[in-house]
Amino acid sequence: MAHVSHRDPAPTSSPVHKAPPGVLAGPIVSTMLRLASPTIVVLVIQTLVGVAETYFVSFLGTDALAGVTLVFPVLMLMQMMSNGGIGGGVASAVARAVGGGRHADADALVWHSVVLACAFGIVFMAAALLIGPMLYRSMGGAGATLAAALTYSGIVFAGSVPIWITALLSSALRGAGNVIVPALVIALGAVLLIPLSPALIFGWGPLPPLGVAGGGAAVVIYYVVAALVLALYMCSPRSPIKLKVVRLQGRLFKDIMGVGTLAAIGTIQVNLTVAFVTAAVGRFGAEAIAGYGIASRLDYIQIPVIFGLGTALVTMVGINIGAGQAERARRVAWIGAGIAFGVTEVIGLIAIIFPHAWIGLFNNDPQVLEMGTLYLRHVAPFYGAVGLGLALYFASQGANHVLFPVLAGTMRMVIAAFIGWSAVTWFGAGLATLFQIVAASSIAYGVMTAAAMLSGGWGRYRAAQPLA
Repeated sequence: MAHVSHRDPAPTSSPVHKAPPGVLAGPIVSTMLRLASPTIVVLVIQTLVGVAETYFVSFLGTDALAGVTLVFPVLMLMQMMSNGGIGGGVASAVARAVGGGRHADADALVWHSVVLACAFGIVFMAAALLIGPMLYRSMGGAGATLAAALTYSGIVFAGSVPIWITALLSSALRGAGNVIVPALVIALGAVLLIPLSPALIFGWGPLPPLGVAGGGAAVVIYYVVAALVLALYMCSPRSPIKLKVVRLQGRLFKDIMGVGTLAAIGTIQVNLTVAFVTAAVGRFGAEAIAGYGIASRLDYIQIPVIFGLGTALVTMVGINIGAGQAERARRVAWIGAGIAFGVTEVIGLIAIIFPHAWIGLFNNDPQVLEMGTLYLRHVAPFYGAVGLGLALYFASQGANHVLFPVLAGTMRMVIAAFIGWSAVTWFGAGLATLFQIVAASSIAYGVMTAAAMLSGGWGRYRAAQPLA
């Protein structure tokens, strides 16, 4: 018996909430690229801003740079959870509400997102203050390095709430199909941050030199301004969805967190995988760590492209699912996965052929080059599998069917992190074997995510119904 598609009332003709052009009908590729391009540009800018701040802090000495480096993974975890985790849940919920014509819900979800941003921001701020000293010590921080880490961490995580508000309001706008405003806000914020960071670190004009604290303060100011600009825009008539105080409803939190919780778990899995693989590589010495670190940076270079494409997939799939167009949503997902596979696989093939062209940009030590080349030749051929899996993961966020893609990420973590680390630690496996295990985890991730997609279930989506 065929499954019955549960559809919300058809969208009204309201120009404020109508789906963006090309999402519900028309060419898929051009629409996808139009929605993805601004986000990709913004993520590239953010990456360059992070590099610039690291460059400025490096003038303060090794201890300051090492201290900021200790904080970076924790800050990245928060940014990944707020943008790709809970933010993915927000974008998915808003997109499905817009597609299903639930205009009041689309607006209400914005306020619910702000409430969640405040809650998660406070949790991260408290955790950084209470657990930070122990965590940074366990990562090797001591003396002046630990002092710098605690100073930078204390200031940056004091701004956790505006960081979360910026991420979730941007996600809500993307879910409604407006990718330009979040891109402009973040890009213009970067224009503010790049001169502000050295001004506060070194002290320009009347500003006193704050050292590493100045770098943290610049980041906080950047996000406070971004959050305010986004909030003001979403209170204006031009915004496709409105920020206004509404009565809180459990069903709307559930609609966000149904996707967001699992997506947040996925971000934690990624960070744990990196930590365990790095620990395993560390057993082979400093040259191995340096070679692996440089080579694996190429993995992260691909994130802006995949995440930008993923935000477009969340929007397009979510709106089509909300409108009851499950078949078009599936077609969007597979086309996006094909693009992601092609881009990442080309990067991998180039890395295999010219490994020294990448590694040599950072270090020319023969041993470092050898170790980095070993990683790329084993892992880079399977970049396409990871790109395909990540694209289908984002598409599944839009469809509110994210459980199995997250489980695929769990399997990837088990293979790469736990089996790889155990093989090296307990069974004396070499680096080549470790990298082969990492490659196997990439294949498993791509295959399992594709299998979850093929199993279907999207046509059985039912929107959260308004309370009577």
